[in-house]
Amino acid sequence: MKYFIIAGEASGDLHASNLMASLKIIDEKAEFCMLGGDLMIAQGGTLIRHYKDMAFMGFIPVLLHIRTVLKNIKDCKQAILDFKPDALILVDYPSFNLKMAQFVKENMSGVRVFYYISPKLWAWKAYRLKAIKKYVDKVYSILPFEVDWFKQRGYEVTYVGNPCVDAIANRPHKDESRQTFLQRNGLKDQPIMALLCGSRVQEIKKSLPLMLQAAASFPEYQLVIAGAPSIDKSLYASLMSGSSAMVLLNETYELLQQSELAVVTSGTATLETALLRTPQVVVYKMSGGWLFHRFLELFIKVENVSLVNLIANKRLVEELIIEEFTVENLKKAILRLQNEEYRTQVLQGYDQLIESLGDTPVSEKTARLMLSELTK
Repeated sequence: MKYFIIAGEASGDLHASNLMASLKIIDEKAEFCMLGGDLMIAQGGTLIRHYKDMAFMGFIPVLLHIRTVLKNIKDCKQAILDFKPDALILVDYPSFNLKMAQFVKENMSGVRVFYYISPKLWAWKAYRLKAIKKYVDKVYSILPFEVDWFKQRGYEVTYVGNPCVDAIANRPHKDESRQTFLQRNGLKDQPIMALLCGSRVQEIKKSLPLMLQAAASFPEYQLVIAGAPSIDKSLYASLMSGSSAMVLLNETYELLQQSELAVVTSGTATLETALLRTPQVVVYKMSGGWLFHRFLELFIKVENVSLVNLIANKRLVEELIIEEFTVENLKKAILRLQNEEYRTQVLQGYDQLIESLGDTPVSEKTARLMLSELTK
């Protein structure tokens, strides 16, 4: 079978690459064409566009890069036509991917459209459900509560488990000792505070300076920034203002595994941090402040923002969102993470969350379901 896969950011690259690996095992004739990243490239196939050239977030950045955005859309459509896939597999990234789903359904008879890691419609832009019903054949959900949300709105989805569980279980260096990790990365034998400031340039620019200012009040920790694979180290250096923090690239899981606590930008990383049992505070910064936050609340229909809290269905970890994300508030949240009673409460909550997600190999299960659909 021929699979055209689109992932628009680092987490999508990871999960799509694992899916590709599983598809190759069960489909010896699998061929791939894709928009994605280095991990997908390593699985083989033709890369049309790297996600680092697609990660524009928010109205203004998209407007400023409108020529690039339009070229990405045009080139992707042409690549799909040229490749003639049996299936289009979409991985999150809804603003782009739903356009591709519509294009395929309107122009290529017989091509199946699968959504793996569906858009978070329950939180934002629920109107996109209309497009999913019209242009997507199957949705493979990675969040257990999504099944009921979609069902209540007349659309059946299949829950396959969460691929972060696979990624954590199969991570490199998972049995590595703390001493080996420190020596391998030139770190001191001192407690570590991990700073995860996102995988997009805009996120990093807004979040990292505030993280560093707050963390500077805790000299008992060495500060280590988890560098995103698509971001050049020079960006981090330009934002560090003399900070002694280190940047580690492609070591996020290893870093979290050895950290006492973490400050994490809202996204997939919050769940990964929980699966690695590292106490965390979740942050997210956007322009607009208090007024914009109140405006968003008119449309966002969930009480919590982070994946870890959404899956736990409670405020398991603290969230500092938009105007709440200040240096002083973050200092208070870090202090709270040092409280043993609170840390124990968080870790017990993590254990319950981990149990609820199970340990079924998600990529393998999803690959088999997709191939079954294609060979009916």
